[in-house]
Amino acid sequence: MIEKLRLAGASDVIQHGATWFEADKHLREEILAKDPGGAYIHPFDHPAVRDGNATIVEEIQEQMGHQDMDGIVCSVGGGGLFSGIAQGLQGGSKIIAVETKGAESLYASVQAGKLVTLNGITSIATSLGATTVAPKTFEYAMEDNVESVLVTDEEACRACVRFAEDERMLVEPACGATLALAYEGRLPALFPDLNKETTIVLVVCGGRNIGLEMIQEWKAAYM
Repeated sequence: MIEKLRLAGASDVIQHGATWFEADKHLREEILAKDPGGAYIHPFDHPAVRDGNATIVEEIQEQMGHQDMDGIVCSVGGGGLFSGIAQGLQGGSKIIAVETKGAESLYASVQAGKLVTLNGITSIATSLGATTVAPKTFEYAMEDNVESVLVTDEEACRACVRFAEDERMLVEPACGATLALAYEGRLPALFPDLNKETTIVLVVCGGRNIGLEMIQEWKAAYM
């Protein structure tokens, strides 16, 4: 990813900390403090990010001919995507918020009934590696139409392999977490009234931090 940033024109890429939280803290307190002209763009805790992701719901509804969907499944890191979807739906359809074990800051918060900060990220799904979700994300997650669930790294990686074989598309474990619910046969338990007429949308995104070598490694290890 660092090499891709440099190829895109970045003159320098600073890597700091073991988690996004540590990198963000270093950015705000050290780098920006010494650069009056610096710009800070938060990746998930900002109204503009939620507004942008909310348009996904509009696009889905348009492509579906504005028919109702019974549920939507998406992965959660810091919560920008999930919060946008929740904002766009404005209640109604059930939302399944998926994380991998080892990056379950939302799940831990929902279970505790308050925002929880993880000690660190141990999941392979580093794109979900926010030790604390945004306050708005937690607020949405506590609504009645939302359920927070977990999958293992193995399940997420196995889903990535199967999706690559089925659809010829590469996605990273952050997305594989969502796909795992379908591949592992867990959707019926989450949607008790599931039948052939049920419409469930899985948000498939996240394919930059992935390569064929990784798919082959996961296939050898988990399939």
